[in-house]
Amino acid sequence: MASEPVILSERLVLHHIDSNDLITLFEDPTNDSIYSEKPYANPYGVLVKESGPLRWRVPQVKSNPELNKWFVRFIVLKNSNEIIGSTSFHSAPDPDGMIEIGLGIDENFRNQGFGTEAVLAMWKWVIDQPEVRTLRYTVSASNLPSISIINKFGFTHVGQQIDEEDGPEEIYEMSASEFRNKFCISN
Repeated sequence: MASEPVILSERLVLHHIDSNDLITLFEDPTNDSIYSEKPYANPYGVLVKESGPLRWRVPQVKSNPELNKWFVRFIVLKNSNEIIGSTSFHSAPDPDGMIEIGLGIDENFRNQGFGTEAVLAMWKWVIDQPEVRTLRYTVSASNLPSISIINKFGFTHVGQQIDEEDGPEEIYEMSASEFRNKFCISN
């Protein structure tokens, strides 16, 4: 299955990882074929040093390759073509149209606005998908950088949940239409 089109922002290019490369990255992370003929390099070992979301996304893709549309994108700096992080939705939108996002930025590039820029670009892309009605962001109350990101967007705190991996998390949401009105003036 082919990759989705790239998503562009001011400083970033978000490259979708096709199903075959996603599986290879998880099962054989040092296999350089993942980067063959690609317009980026991975000098910081993003998703190689730690698999991040791959341990959840790869089984989902193996079960249903069409889900990969929603999954992992490398966050690439435009000026150097270096991968500095990754972002992914947790799954396709649920029956109510809710979709949740996650991201990781290499420690060398944190606190420079790249996380905010990446999620903004992803949300601008996803609100044009007809099945998406609600954007969700969950975060540990102790993860101050991620809370800072969500506060910039003005999402509403709607509750808490216990994540089996991360423990207690705060849940923030915004409707796709409200997001469009706030951040996509030209639409």
